[in-house]
Amino acid sequence: MANKYSPSYIHLYKIGELKSITKQLWQLFSPCRLCPRECGANRSVGEKGLCGSDDKLKIAGYMLHRGEEPPISGTRGSGTIFFSNCPLKCVFCQNYNFSQCGEGEDYSISDLAKMMLELQKMGAHNINLVTPEHYIPHIISALDIAVSNGLSIPIVYNSSGYARVEVLRLLEGIFDIYLPDIKYSSRYWSSRLSSVTDYPKTSRAAVLEMHRQVSDYIFDSKTGVILRGLIIRHLVLPEDASGSFSTLSWIRENLGKEVFISLMSQYMPVFRSRQFEEINRRITVEEYKRVQNWAISLGLEKGWWQEGYGLDSLAGERIREEFFR
Repeated sequence: MANKYSPSYIHLYKIGELKSITKQLWQLFSPCRLCPRECGANRSVGEKGLCGSDDKLKIAGYMLHRGEEPPISGTRGSGTIFFSNCPLKCVFCQNYNFSQCGEGEDYSISDLAKMMLELQKMGAHNINLVTPEHYIPHIISALDIAVSNGLSIPIVYNSSGYARVEVLRLLEGIFDIYLPDIKYSSRYWSSRLSSVTDYPKTSRAAVLEMHRQVSDYIFDSKTGVILRGLIIRHLVLPEDASGSFSTLSWIRENLGKEVFISLMSQYMPVFRSRQFEEINRRITVEEYKRVQNWAISLGLEKGWWQEGYGLDSLAGERIREEFFR
């Protein structure tokens, strides 16, 4: 790997801290307090939490993903693992078949470790964990096994942004790359579309903690692949249900203009979103352009646009092409 970058978790493994962190995470598993819902489900005896998960580790699939942001996917792809179920109940989730409907298969912790190693062998730039919050004890247990067998690429915490700060603090030094959403700035819309009233406050606190941990960006000097840092995703919704202007203003005020943002235009009225008149359509070019121009006016010029306004363009284009040269 260029730059001879060593992921932070390797140091924790060498000093025995991964096992200590894993033990603390399992203590939050049952009664479950892993995510901000803190539903208290006795998952260890098979009771399902509000996320839909019990004691089993359920995974929808894994792959080399080439449709993430350019520094995540790189040239060889991101080693992406899709976990089933989710603490949020987003009516417009594009992964609803496994995030909301629970599709997937049960795997052991050792199976997960083997997945990580297989993805590394396939050439993945990183291990990309999609919505890991409700399985984080399983994941870190698997990581401990994988590192002992040669895992050595960065890990991406790919999150809805709905995460407990207390848990994120336990994870410090494990994840080199955080890839959270900030979905809403309004309690009304987070309640109406994702069934949680505390999303704005909770996600902002989570992103601040992520930024504290990995604000020192590191990119591979040859490929432009990210090795360490924070990328915030924001999906523009119709009728500004996402509160895009407020969200971007908060980012500029609290994180500065050096933070990387992926401003997404790929919203589609899928799953249950057709039941909500305000979001039962694609966003318009004008809606996206207004948000884009607002970001530019704030000086938020590091990151990526989605100029294609659709799923076909996925994670879009770089805002500043010269940044990675």
